[in-house]
Amino acid sequence: MSGTFVGMPAFPTAARAALADTQLRHNLAHATGTIRAKRAAVVGEVEEWEDLRLAGAAVKEAALRDLDTHLVRLEESLTARGATVHWARDAAEANEVVARIARDHGAEEVVKVKSMVTQEIGLNEALAEHGIAAWETDLAELIVQLGDDLPSHILVPAIHRNRAEVREIFLRAMGEVGRPAPADLTDEPAVLAGAAREHLREKFLRAKVAVSGANFAVAETGTLVVVESEGNGRMCLTLPEVLVSVVGIEKVVPTFADLDPLLRLLPRSSTGERMNPYTSTWTGVTPGDGPQEVHVVLLDNGRTRALADDVGRQALRCIRCSACLNACPVYERTGGHAYGSVYPGPIGAILNPLMKGTGRPGLEGEQTDSLPYASSLCGACFEVCPVRIDIPEVLVHLRSKVVDGHRDDTVPKAEALAMRAAAWSFGDSRRLGWVERASGVAGRVLTRFGRTTLPGGRSAAGRIPGPGAAAWTGARDLPAPPRESFRAWWRRTDGGRS
Repeated sequence: MSGTFVGMPAFPTAARAALADTQLRHNLAHATGTIRAKRAAVVGEVEEWEDLRLAGAAVKEAALRDLDTHLVRLEESLTARGATVHWARDAAEANEVVARIARDHGAEEVVKVKSMVTQEIGLNEALAEHGIAAWETDLAELIVQLGDDLPSHILVPAIHRNRAEVREIFLRAMGEVGRPAPADLTDEPAVLAGAAREHLREKFLRAKVAVSGANFAVAETGTLVVVESEGNGRMCLTLPEVLVSVVGIEKVVPTFADLDPLLRLLPRSSTGERMNPYTSTWTGVTPGDGPQEVHVVLLDNGRTRALADDVGRQALRCIRCSACLNACPVYERTGGHAYGSVYPGPIGAILNPLMKGTGRPGLEGEQTDSLPYASSLCGACFEVCPVRIDIPEVLVHLRSKVVDGHRDDTVPKAEALAMRAAAWSFGDSRRLGWVERASGVAGRVLTRFGRTTLPGGRSAAGRIPGPGAAAWTGARDLPAPPRESFRAWWRRTDGGRS
């Protein structure tokens, strides 16, 4: 598994089901609207916000341009400070490293800091196969885990749930895996958080092994950084005897000073706060303080594939703030599950195809190929991205790669046939003339199916019968072809002089 929920349908199919869920749309509209407003308020306080975006983008771009050098230096710095570094080419290798460390210490359970990369590799499921329970300690991740659900947002994985639903999940599921929720539990946020705190405390106190990701990894010092809002991460990073951090290779930055713009951009863009309540940094092993055995798993899992794409590599700048999700009109209406990935929304629509490849056969390839089309290309995602990832540019680029990847298909798609017909028509002036004359006849026929008026007084055909045509014209205005072609008009008017 590599960032995709196995068995999920292509985006159009999944989105259609999500759009029919009125409760989901209400939950999403309320949550994303609230986060957008908070972000806009705190971003508006920073006069040099655009300069800060440029600085953050420059830091990440410089790191990616010389990634191999920085990763080697990171390994040297980590090793010098007592950490053990492991390299993982894919999800299977990373999961095996974590499982082996847990088994070596006789651990039957691990506690986890919220981590997108461990979801990407399916770590919880992999550990379960070895008889090791992985407990999520982030409140939203806990809700998803107890509800036997899937995350639908980078920052707020349970954004699709309202507090009444959370109460029911806690009452039903907490007692099955640990301390039960109080019988008189209400749906007040503070009360729900209190129930989660009591449920998790016993897990924190008995866990011998913890697993984390990292928001950033500093090559210069070997320092890993995790930012969070609840303090559960701090508990995982200090109480257990062993800490295993799974880190995507794109998270490296060259120097400690490079954290400055990133740590100012991230909280404002993600939670709409001026700074994160908890910013934890750790550098290897410190005798008598925190975990006395630290492992760092540096994960590729398709990142070098993305790095090799001249246009798409900018997606690796992503600092997982989720601002693009909150600004996206498509995400707001469909939610994250429709993307079939732990990376939903605009960033997921480019990151998954970049890491997994396009034009691949099979259902999983079909699902990945659909993601670059899960956008209106309105550009709102680029406007809010703190590291200036031009997501619309990458989406268009990936659409071309999807088309190129299917050029040799045995059964060509309808779009490919249409493009071939257009190329045949435009390739010869006589053929183009025939098509123009035929289009005039077609225009008169099409208007028989209904006529609407577009801005400027132009006519549009109504809904056209046929599976593909009906679907297309059911959601779009199709301008009716003119009764007279330009060439015919030119001949009749002697070049417009008559």
